[in-house]
Amino acid sequence: MIAPSYLGTWAFVLVAPALLVSHCAALKSEFDFIIVGGGTAGLTLANRLTEFPHVTVAVIEAGGEVNNNPNVTDPNNLFVALGTAIDWQYESANQTHAGDRKIPFSAGKALGGTSTINGMTYVRAEKAQIDAWEKLGNSGWSWDDLFPYYLKSERFDSPTSAQVKAGATYASRYHGKKGSLNVGYGFGLLNGTYHEVVEQTWNNLGLPTSLDVNGGNVRGFTVWQSTIDRDANRREDAGRAYYYPVQSRPNLHVFLNTIANRITWRESKSECAVAGGVEITAADGTVTTLNAKREVILSAGSLRSPTILELSGIGNPSILNKAGIPVKVNLPAVGENLQDQPNSQIIMTSNTTFNGSIPYVAFGSASDILDSLPKNVNLTAWAEKVAVAIDHAISVSSLEQIFRIQYKLISNGVVDAESILQTSYNLGYGPSGLVASAFWLLLPFSRGNVHISSSDPLAYPVLNPNFFLVDFDVEVQVAIAKWTRKFWDTAPIQGLATETTPGFDVLPKDASDEQWANWVKTTFGSNSHPLGTAAMMSRELGGVVDSELRVYGTQNVRVVDASVIPTQVSGHLTSTIYAIAEKVADVIKRSI
Repeated sequence: MIAPSYLGTWAFVLVAPALLVSHCAALKSEFDFIIVGGGTAGLTLANRLTEFPHVTVAVIEAGGEVNNNPNVTDPNNLFVALGTAIDWQYESANQTHAGDRKIPFSAGKALGGTSTINGMTYVRAEKAQIDAWEKLGNSGWSWDDLFPYYLKSERFDSPTSAQVKAGATYASRYHGKKGSLNVGYGFGLLNGTYHEVVEQTWNNLGLPTSLDVNGGNVRGFTVWQSTIDRDANRREDAGRAYYYPVQSRPNLHVFLNTIANRITWRESKSECAVAGGVEITAADGTVTTLNAKREVILSAGSLRSPTILELSGIGNPSILNKAGIPVKVNLPAVGENLQDQPNSQIIMTSNTTFNGSIPYVAFGSASDILDSLPKNVNLTAWAEKVAVAIDHAISVSSLEQIFRIQYKLISNGVVDAESILQTSYNLGYGPSGLVASAFWLLLPFSRGNVHISSSDPLAYPVLNPNFFLVDFDVEVQVAIAKWTRKFWDTAPIQGLATETTPGFDVLPKDASDEQWANWVKTTFGSNSHPLGTAAMMSRELGGVVDSELRVYGTQNVRVVDASVIPTQVSGHLTSTIYAIAEKVADVIKRSI
């Protein structure tokens, strides 16, 4: 049961096991584990750690409860919650290489985190990408190591015969049946043969059909699977999957509408910093501390976890000194290595009224979208450009090594392009003839950062993803745009819709790459898939956490969220974040 609790001057919501906490004596302030962030990773960890009855866990969540919010629960209201109170509504610094624009970023501010407001897409990373993590200093992080945790987290609903007719496909061997997270297809799939038209068109462009992209090979056309409770016709977010089924556990405590200010530290003779707890701010501004007997785990997302580290004295001394924060651990890569994907759209008007969802996606490799990859690419020059942009917080040699691994993946056929279809029905606006192709570069080489703007934990961070800093990213985004337009001009879909945005008056059929690049830079948005800001890599390479996700220089602080993913993935983040959290939960449990 969840209710506001005013405990003396403590004005936060405490989600406790079916109890209303109404006086200070009832408040517990010491726990074995404190998890900052009640989102995708945080609630997964909280669920698994409290499987041990003697282990107490506190979850600190900045937002509130949304399990009865139709903008969250209704699968036909995708993205309606964006820009509302449950969205952090970040904004980037002016993007010097992208039209000098400020770019909005969305992230969930609610119990369930970004899983409450995202597109519900369930697409895993490529096998080769996960295998590459080991080359960055992460022993035990291959595809074969992570795949069992994809399965452990998942409860897959095999499609019905009607859904199969609407395009749903799957390979049973790639899916878990007993996990916490419902995955499958909704009943709102568009009926009829439109998916066959789309599929045949991509096939005619040389792209195969993929029975199921969740087995480690993403390339091809498919109808994607979603995080959905099919029978209830309801979004499956982290709260429904991992919190509500176990909310009666007396050893699990969730503090809502509560800001984590900073980690507090114990006096210790250890060479490594030892966390003692977390200072928090309640909704009424009251500041107090929760104590941690074992660990503090940051699961606040790629744009908040690194800033909490900085507020706690872990980071680049030049940034901490400027904010007046004493340096606890000198770790310059905190907040660096930020990567996101630029999202562009071509909008069409069709004579068809779409009264269902069309989760149709094409994943293409470099050979699908480019005539050829540059043979004499100067990765050193790219690394130098990025290093200058981030004030050499990560060295040129480290960036070049990372880029070499990334470029080899692309050269070997790991997909670098995604183009999806959406209708107004998908977005909560009902049936219409509008259909959009949204597309993006999956594996950018541009890198940016996110850092505190002051020592005030309530202040928003300075966010600079450096979109299109590396020119190759622009070239690939333009190639994907032209590939997507070519799709609409290829049989059998050719002639079934008319382009309205950008339109041929803005970008004629013979538009130059320069014209395309200008359009991309002045119209794209963030894909809100930020990662890498507390990267799991060797410390020498620019990492922030080790292979057990423990922050370098600390004894008992971990980061478990998309921050730790070192390079972008050719899928969507949600499935991989769940799997990472499941895997690290097992690591932690072995020490309990």
